[in-house]
Amino acid sequence: MFEILKTRAPIRFMHYSKAATVASLVLIALCFFSLFTKGLNWGLDFTGGTVVEVAFEQAVELDAVRDNLEQLGLSSATVQNFGTSRDILIRLAPQAGVDVQQQGDAVLAAMAQTQTPVEMKRLEFVGPAIGKELAEQGGLAILVALLSILVYVGMRFEWRLASGAVMSLAHDVIITLGVFSWLQIEVDLTIVAALLTVVGYSLNDTIVVFDRVRENFRRVRNTSTAEVFNEAITETLSRTLITSATTLVVVIALFMKGGALIHGFATALLLGIGFGTYSSIYIASAWAMMLGVQREHMLPPQVEKEGADQEPLA
Repeated sequence: MFEILKTRAPIRFMHYSKAATVASLVLIALCFFSLFTKGLNWGLDFTGGTVVEVAFEQAVELDAVRDNLEQLGLSSATVQNFGTSRDILIRLAPQAGVDVQQQGDAVLAAMAQTQTPVEMKRLEFVGPAIGKELAEQGGLAILVALLSILVYVGMRFEWRLASGAVMSLAHDVIITLGVFSWLQIEVDLTIVAALLTVVGYSLNDTIVVFDRVRENFRRVRNTSTAEVFNEAITETLSRTLITSATTLVVVIALFMKGGALIHGFATALLLGIGFGTYSSIYIASAWAMMLGVQREHMLPPQVEKEGADQEPLA
């Protein structure tokens, strides 16, 4: 197996676990402060708004459409192709004192400056009640994912390791949302998808480390818990770095060249992958150590054979 990092002795990761835990607690506190004071910048998927679908005879550039909308004071509009390069879907935030028809007429006038002829194929309003339901369902999806992971890891490994895994996943989600709140990046349904992707990615790293921890506990005797974790993390570090690096190449390409529509999605993945790799090493392992995981917790239960307690016949 190819390794990009070879060491003769295990790296003392757990020696810095307390400092890493303090840093994470401070960062999470700052994220909660931002979430409670500034909140999240909910997108049209959650706040509701006007949806306008227009069709052109020839393909149009989305940047030209956005420029014309900005001239009308609609810089917050979301513009995307819908099916073909000739069909454009525009989503507008609700405006006080402006009804749906007025917004539709303003958009049609702006599109006429881009290219003529242009036809309005759809004009509808999405109420905030639907957006609130989507926000609740998105939060519920993340919560169910974390609870399912807690059950799965608890059955496969041990409840202390399962608690560490869930803590690391919650850590990644909270920090990602905190950064989005602090920078006021728009949160839409693609961000919910990104958060669920981050949960799966971070769990994958954690499971690999925990598998090696369990093997080392059963293989090595007279070794402290911290040394077992250090050895397990060091042995899987090359795999973690290679996986993270190859994933980051794709995500950075999406971030740089993917366009405005998936910019938030790529940002969430960048944050999640970075903090996910860190939390798999420190948060998950450090939390399991704080709960007192020991070698005997990793040993398979011994099954007594029938008749083993009977005295042999003379």
